[in-house]
Amino acid sequence: MTMTDPLPLQAITFDLDDTLWDNHGVMVATETGHYAWLDRELAGWLQAHGRSTSPRFGECFPLESFELRRRALAHAHPLHRGHFTWLRERALTEMLGEYGLEPATAEQWARAAMARFMELRHRVEPHPEVEPLLTGLGRHYRLASITNGNVDIQRLALGRHFPVAIAAGEIFAPKPDPRPFLAALARLGASPARALHVGDSWREDVEPARRLGMQVAWISPHVDDTPMPPGIHRLDHVRELPALLRRLGQPAPEWELR
Repeated sequence: MTMTDPLPLQAITFDLDDTLWDNHGVMVATETGHYAWLDRELAGWLQAHGRSTSPRFGECFPLESFELRRRALAHAHPLHRGHFTWLRERALTEMLGEYGLEPATAEQWARAAMARFMELRHRVEPHPEVEPLLTGLGRHYRLASITNGNVDIQRLALGRHFPVAIAAGEIFAPKPDPRPFLAALARLGASPARALHVGDSWREDVEPARRLGMQVAWISPHVDDTPMPPGIHRLDHVRELPALLRRLGQPAPEWELR
């Protein structure tokens, strides 16, 4: 049996951001939206409590300083480097304390800001092909999601397609660490040779999955005709996955948008 004659697939694992939906616009709106919310609501709370609102939090700590603080925390706490929710809340708590809030109040406002962040973060719009694609795939394969991001797939309608969902940062093993893949495969009851991973990042999706012996569908807009290594299949879009499965001699959903 060779990589051009693969074993029958049992399982398919999916990255989420920029694989099942476009993520850039979501992150821009989420980043700016929750930070503006914090600046506005905190100023109103301070004013209501007879406390100075000048300068405002956002003036003392522009959004760029929030990013720098998260990077510094990731460097200081390498175990948490991929736990983006923890990094964000910890950074906000520190900055709010430096702004003058008491520790308990700073923690309370940081939690509130992160609740707003998570609300905005889940306003993703999956590609229109994704829902029928997952429905069809679920009839033939065991499905799992593996993400470095902080989207909780169970908060989305798509979550019903993923009985296994791995948030790599929360298990302190962000991709390209192989452990999220191994955890997903163990819970799916599938070996790497009987599994396909679908993702957009060469470093975080293709390389670790391939090293484990998985087939990989790399979602990357077509640039040239450079041949891919055996077992790696470049697709322009996730909608092309059924056609790839058929080329590999595997079951595929009957539908295919053209």
